[in-house]
Formats: sequence, C-alpha cells, structure tokens
Amino acid sequence: MRLLVIGGHSRSVGKTSLVVDLIRAFPQAAWTAVKITQYGHGVCSVHGEPCDCTPRDHAVALDEEHDRTNRTDTSRFLVAGAARSLWLRTPQRELAGGMPLLREALKGAENVILESNAILQLLRPELYLVVLDASQSDFKATARRYLDRADAYVLRSALAKSPWPEVSSGLLEGRPAFLQLLGQPLPLEILELVSSHFWNCMQPPLSL
Repeated sequence: MRLLVIGGHSRSVGKTSLVVDLIRAFPQAAWTAVKITQYGHGVCSVHGEPCDCTPRDHAVALDEEHDRTNRTDTSRFLVAGAARSLWLRTPQRELAGGMPLLREALKGAENVILESNAILQLLRPELYLVVLDASQSDFKATARRYLDRADAYVLRSALAKSPWPEVSSGLLEGRPAFLQLLGQPLPLEILELVSSHFWNCMQPPLSL
C-alpha cells in the first residue's frame, strides 16, 4: 500500500480540494480516499452531533461513501474518480482507537490518499503535502507538530515571509513550495513530485 497524506495548517485552506485535484490527475491510481475527522468532547463520532453517550460508546466510526451527489467531501472524492471513499471519525487525541477499523478497510488497497495531519503519528506515508494559506492566521497544533516531515508545501496565496510567529521560518523555507490558487490547475511540479514518489518516474498523467 502506497500512502499520500494531505495536511493543512488550518480549516478552509483547501485540503479537500487538493485531494480532489490529485484524484482527478491520476485516475490510473484507482485511489482509496480517506477523510479523518476528530471531534471534541461531548460530540458523538457516529453522527457528529452533541451526545450524552459514555466515552467508550460510539468512540469511533468508519463509513464507506456511496453517494455521488457531490454534496459532501467524501462524495466529492468519488465524483473525482476515487475507487473508494472512506470517512473515519474519532474523538480528539484518540485517533489510534480508529486504526484497527481503518487498517481492515484498507486491506488490498494499492494507492491511498488521506486527508489528515494527525495520521503522521501512526503512519509513515510515501509523500506528505501540507496546504498553507498566508491569509489564515491560525496554525493548528497538529500541523506544527509534523511540519518538519512535510515533503512540500502547496500555497493558496503568495508567502513572502512567515505570517505565523510560532512557526520557524527555517521550516517554511527549507521545503519545496508550489503556488496553486484555489480553482487553478495543479502545477506540473506537483504532478511530477507525486509521480516520482509513487511510480518512480517523472511522467505526468496522460489525462493532462
């Protein structure tokens, strides 16, 4: 199993859009796409709503998406061309509890694209891309924790200097960075980077 992980420093920076773009760019990969959501205290992992279930009831949930209406992130993965689309939910800081379910669901998968920062504590991917947007001041703790493992950054806005005082400028300057505004095509350099890590070649996908 080859694993591509997409992370991001904050919400709404286009992590899901990058997953969708990469699924479309490499249809031959027959991706199994995974979205991971971690809920706060008092929120049920089954339905994502406040719940008075005990801490061990409904602790984790994993569903396979079959809907193709494009109304949810996991549906967007299927519409983009993923062979399968999965959604794993766990309480915050308890991702390890969901790993048996996820590993079972991924049996037989060859190419997996997964949206999460926290998964880096449990799995080592072939490639870890981090989405950064200088217009968003928030920088999640999980993103900071694993930033030194990023293979490259995908920028949603130009990054002349770090807008995040808590993040080392050395980390931001020491990795390849590719500018892709939301809605714009993937830069050829990103396609070549994924090809080189997954298929040991620099050939961009024939679909482009």
